[in-house]
Formats: sequence, C-alpha cells, structure tokens
Amino acid sequence: MGLLPKGARKGITEEMVFDIEHIFYVKDVTYTDRTSRCKAVHGTGIIVTGEARGIGPWIGGSEADVPDRRRQDSRYRSDYDRGRTPSRHRSYERSRERERERHRHRDSRRSPSLERSYKKEYKRSGREKKRARWEEEKDRWSDNQSSGKEKNYTSIKEKEPEEVLPDKNEEEEEELLKPGDSTVVGTSRLRDLYDKFEEELGSRQEKAKAARPPWEPPKTKLDEDLESSSESECESDEDSTCSSSSDSEVFDVIAEIKRKKAHPDRLHDELWYNDPGQMNDGPLCKCSAKARRTGIRHSIYPGEEAIKPCRPMTNNAGRLFHYRITVSPPTNFLTDRPTVIEYDDHEYIFEGFSMFAHAPLTNIPLCKVIRFNIDYTIHFIEEMMPENFCVKGLELFSLFLFRDILELYDWNLKGPLFEDSPPCCPRFHFMPRFVRFLPDGGKEVLSMHQILLYLLRCSKALVPEEEIANMLQWEELEWQKYAEECKGMIVTNPGTKPSSVRIDQLDREQFNPDVITFPIIVHFGIRPAQLSYAGDPQYQKLWKSYVKLRHLLANSPKVKQTDKQKLAQREEALQKIRQKNTMRREVTVELSSQGFWKTGIRSDVCQHAMMLPVLTHHIRYHQCLMHLDKLIGYTFQDRCLLQLAMTHPSHHLNFGMNPDHARNSLSNCGIRQPKYGDRKVHHMHMRKKGINTLINIMSRLGQDDP
Repeated sequence: MGLLPKGARKGITEEMVFDIEHIFYVKDVTYTDRTSRCKAVHGTGIIVTGEARGIGPWIGGSEADVPDRRRQDSRYRSDYDRGRTPSRHRSYERSRERERERHRHRDSRRSPSLERSYKKEYKRSGREKKRARWEEEKDRWSDNQSSGKEKNYTSIKEKEPEEVLPDKNEEEEEELLKPGDSTVVGTSRLRDLYDKFEEELGSRQEKAKAARPPWEPPKTKLDEDLESSSESECESDEDSTCSSSSDSEVFDVIAEIKRKKAHPDRLHDELWYNDPGQMNDGPLCKCSAKARRTGIRHSIYPGEEAIKPCRPMTNNAGRLFHYRITVSPPTNFLTDRPTVIEYDDHEYIFEGFSMFAHAPLTNIPLCKVIRFNIDYTIHFIEEMMPENFCVKGLELFSLFLFRDILELYDWNLKGPLFEDSPPCCPRFHFMPRFVRFLPDGGKEVLSMHQILLYLLRCSKALVPEEEIANMLQWEELEWQKYAEECKGMIVTNPGTKPSSVRIDQLDREQFNPDVITFPIIVHFGIRPAQLSYAGDPQYQKLWKSYVKLRHLLANSPKVKQTDKQKLAQREEALQKIRQKNTMRREVTVELSSQGFWKTGIRSDVCQHAMMLPVLTHHIRYHQCLMHLDKLIGYTFQDRCLLQLAMTHPSHHLNFGMNPDHARNSLSNCGIRQPKYGDRKVHHMHMRKKGINTLINIMSRLGQDDP
C-alpha cells in the first residue's frame, strides 16, 4: 500500500493489493504522483481496466496512453492535485448516464417485495454471474444463427443512414465498455508485437513452402477409387459407412509408401512427416462423400454449435472459463532439460498448459489415456482467470506450435467449416504456463506477450554461416558447452518435411579438410510400424503361424520334440527379421545443420502439447453425451459408465486425432528415451476371452469388490 499515492489508495483494500501483486503483475507498472495513473516500466504493451479493481478507469500501457500528462509547474493542474477524479471519455460518460437513468427508473418501479430478491442477486459470486451470462450469450447467439435469414429489415431501411450509424457506434462502444467482459485491452504496442510475430514466425512456413517448386504426386489406385466414390454417392446407409474390407483389396500400400518417400522436400529418408488427411500408408478416411458428413470420426460432434468469435485484443474474461491442466503420474513429462525463460532476473520454468473453454466443464469425468504402456490421468482444475494475455496472442502461439512445429494438421477445434458458415471461434484456447515459485508458496505465471518476445529472441540460425569458421576453431570445452545447450532443443527447417526435429547430438567433425561443412545434427528416432518389421507382410504371416503353434503346444497334453523344434525355428526366423537394418524400429538420423533455426522450445513442451488433443476429444465427447441427455429427457448419473456403454470395445483413446500424426510428432519432437510401463496395462480393461483365461478367473476365490 505504500507504493500508491493518496489519490489512488481510496477504494483499494489490502486484499486487492495482494490479489494484484500475486496474480496480475503490478511489478510491471509504477504509479506516478501527478496523475494517479501508472505507466509500463518493462514495456508490457498491455493496459488493464482497473474499474473492477478499484484503481480507476484505466491503467496505461505506455506514457503516451496516459491521459492528462501535464507539467506540474503549469497552470493546468492534474486531476490528482485538484482533488477530483480523472476525466473520462465522452462515450464512457454517456453510457454511465444511461445506466443511472435505467437504474433510477427501475428503482422507482421496484416494489418492496422484490427488494430481497435483488439483494440475493447482488450477492451472487462472480463465477455464478459468469455462468448465467454465458448461458444468455449462448441462447442469444444460437437464436441469431437460426433466425438470421428470417429477419425483417424494414424497420432498419425506414431509418435514415445518418441515424443508424451513430446508434451502431454507440452500441459498439457500450459493448466494448462492459465491465465483466474483458479486464485486459491490448495497446498499439501489443498489436505491433503481434504483427511482428506473425510476420517473422507465423507465416514463415507458408512463405518457405510457396518459394519451393510445386510437386504433383503420382496417383495411385486408391485416389481413383476415392474420386469415383465421391462422384457417385451411396444411396443406402450400409454402403456409406467405412468399409475397410473392400478398399483394402484395391489399396496398394507399397505404392503409397513409395509416393511419400519420393517427395522432393523430404528432410531425410528415415524421418516421416504429416500430410493433411493422410496416414503413413494412405488416406486416414476411406469413407464415401455421404458418410463424411456425419460422425465423430470426421470431427462432427452432435449437439455442437458455432461459437461467436472472441475479441482478439482482449482477454474475454467474462466469456471464458480457465482450467489448469496437469498429468499424473509425471513420468515422461518431467525432464532434466525443461524449457526455461529468463525474465526480470528470474527463471520461469515450463510446467504445462492452461485451457480456456467457452462453456463450464461441469460433470465431466477425468480423462484417462494409456501411453508408453502407462495409464495416465489428465486433470483439468478450474482456477481464477489470469489477466496477463489477449486471445490473439494465444492463437498466434497455438498456430506456431501445433501447426508449424508439431504439424497436427488434422486436429480440428472448430468443427466442419462450410462455404456459407459464419466465422467462429475455436472451442478451446491454450496458454503455456511458465512459472516461478514465490517465497510464500505461491506461483507467478509469465505473461503471454513475454513468451512471444522470448520466441522472437530465440529465432536465430543454429549455426550462422558467417560464424561457422569461428565455431570450428572453438576449444573442445567451449564446443561441448554449446552442444549441451542445444541437446533436447527443437529446431526447424521451414519448408521441409518434417519441418522440425529434436537435437540429440551436435557433432562438428570435418571429414574433408579442404571443404568446410556445417556441423551434423544427430537425431535418434523411431521408424513407423508400416515401414518396420511390424508392417512387413512376411513377418506378420510368420508371426501368426508362430502364435498358433505356441497356443497348440500350450494346450496339448503331450508335446513332441519335433513340435518344439518347429517352434524354435519360427522364433529364430522372427528374430532375424527384427535384426535387419531395413526393418529395425530404432533409427539414427544425421542431418546437416544448414538452414535450421532455433525455436527456443524443448521436448517437454511437445510432450505436454501432445496430450491436449486427447483431452479436447474427451471433453467434446462428454458434451455430446450431455446433448443426448437433453434429447431423451433423462440424465445419467454415472458418466464413466455411460461413456463405456457408448464406446465400441475395439476403440482405444490413444491420441484423440490422426494416430500416425501423433506418433510422427512424438518421434520427431518428443523426448528421446521415454520410460515404458508394463504391457499388461493394455489388457486389464479389455474383454476377457479364451479357455485359459476362463479357467484362471474361475479358480480364484470370490471377493466383495473384485
């Protein structure tokens, strides 16, 4: 409280100041005695509306934004020296006057019997008010969409254009000045930062791809089949469903793999890449055109409606619900080299993501997923809304990470988009959490614009051409220090496929003393199953015969010696196929560092990011089940049991999107050596079958809670 001048102390309690210091970054601003305003010290580029905090109407983002900046020795004294509140904008005064008039008339009409109900409404918590406002906005948005084409515009046409335009401007000003909608408004400096980020990093991949010559891949039999099926739609529902049996007969896997290998922009023969709507061995969806109009597998969730776009230069605090995402157990998510941002002489360590939803996530069970043979639980914990971001900054970061780095092209958060569909907002926004622990046990979260500034600072060439000769002359200790800093970092080569990889080693060996070559990036990856022994037809045929013979020998009363020899021979043949260099799953990739750029992101960010598609699919699926409750007029109590009943036994929620895209991104950008659990976890929750399993279960003693 000692930092505030007398004029600014009025209306601020100790609780408010503690709230501001620990949550809303008052350390970035300083108060001035002349105006009772504050200006940015570190150039935050964000202005905070202080009406709800009791500070005043605005807290300026720069000295130019602060009104009434006059000299103390002039005859025009500041509002603080005069003892008055600072002057406000005319539109603000008009809206306040209309509010007073409306409340005055409402108070005159109010009966004494309604006084108690108004007091109860006033005492509601902020979160309840936000939920009520969200329901009203949702109903209003859906009504506008459904009845948009049936509106009668005669009353508007009768008005003069000069009368309509001022009313529209006043309505827009009123909409922008709603106290509960947004608590942060971006300044011109923040808008310039967003433009710079979009120019240097946001559009870098698209520019690099446009600069390369176009490549028309050769067509396969499946392409001809898909074209014929899209031209002639199926009349019956049976023909419109996914039929992998008929397509698999025509589908030439080998030709499809050869086509992907022949891409001229491919980074390396052993690195696999993502294409929209494609798996490693062909198209993701083999459905007809009619079947693609429905189904969750086509990103069409029943009951979902388009969401009104958020205001990009505000934080939309009145519309969004904030949830902190954590994963338990933390195995494979806590690394020895986390992503760290240094700011204001402190280190902010990456701990996960925050999620902002447009609807409250109530009555949704925890999300469980099996990855690396470990049963993970994804928690989404509702917390108070942070104020240190704008929605446009979140979207710029999401496009940079999920589209340009991880290349998750098939992850769709908006639903199906048609030509006549209005612009809509993603159902979820994500913010990376870089935190530092405070002495009193709290956490300080780094603001979003500082993260964007960090990414811009880190965007440098991995090995600059003008410094390569100097770097080759470094002493071994100095080079080893630089290589250790780069280990685990994600680097990107715009325009290539894949665009980004993880650095596991950085070697500077020169094989030809007459020619200076760039240092070598060493990456340890995993070959896709379609290209390793797991996808080899000969291996699959031999494996089936081996499993069949092993099962027969296990259930036969007497095992002959010749049968044992047959089993050993087949096992030895399988082992030989596994040990072939062309069939091994683990591969070592060596790349020239020429053309690679640092991103500032490490593998821990990618590990956490690859859990988000699973969580969003889980939430959207349960929101569909809530829509089912409304349709049938009955609410199921056990939501997990309902999810189990509505899920086919063959479906396993592993990635929440195109599985090959997720596997490729994890192999290219995830951690190098994940720790694996027991393979039995896959069979614990599956349907039990087989005579041996039946005998094993029936031989156990009965239990009250099996």
